[in-house]
Amino acid sequence: MNTPFVHHYEPGSPGRTLLLLHGTGGNEQSLLPLGRLLAPGAGLLSPRGRVLEGSMPRFFRRLAEGVFDEADLIARSAELAGFVGEAARHYGFDPKGVVAAGFSNGANIGASLLLLHPGVLAGGILFRAMVPLEPARVGGLAGTPVWLGAGRHDPIVPGENTERLAALLRRAGAEVTLDWRDLGHQLSDGEVRAAAAWLARGPA
Repeated sequence: MNTPFVHHYEPGSPGRTLLLLHGTGGNEQSLLPLGRLLAPGAGLLSPRGRVLEGSMPRFFRRLAEGVFDEADLIARSAELAGFVGEAARHYGFDPKGVVAAGFSNGANIGASLLLLHPGVLAGGILFRAMVPLEPARVGGLAGTPVWLGAGRHDPIVPGENTERLAALLRRAGAEVTLDWRDLGHQLSDGEVRAAAAWLARGPA
């Protein structure tokens, strides 16, 4: 497969593939255990972010904490959308059954992919996501299910930002489940189990 993304692929049910999107400093191996918990038996497609912040891989550049390089984000989102389509052709999974599962920086580009390239994802499980950007026009997500996992004590993602992202996705037509936990930026087993149960009920 001719792609600039270092990635890992685990075959599974061709009708359900999780696109695993790691946080800052992660890699293509980081979210594999999470993916197996969220969707046992699903295919797992896990790319490594192509931007380095120091030695830490990310999916797009930021100018400061919570301040994103929007031009780079737009370009990287288009690149990731192309990768998903190419991977579906190469590995033989259904491109209409791809659900993003991302954490932090990975959740942010997952949200960007939903907003800028509706139709690439059948849904999203986004843990600790922020508003990545606000397109001039939004739409194309009618009925697309999105789980937002948020921490009430998150020092990185303000609560109002999470609420704004939920509203933005809903305005685009997505069916958003906003799950608040008494947590910071870290995940909990209970949160992961709840997201897995949501996915198992067949939202996508």
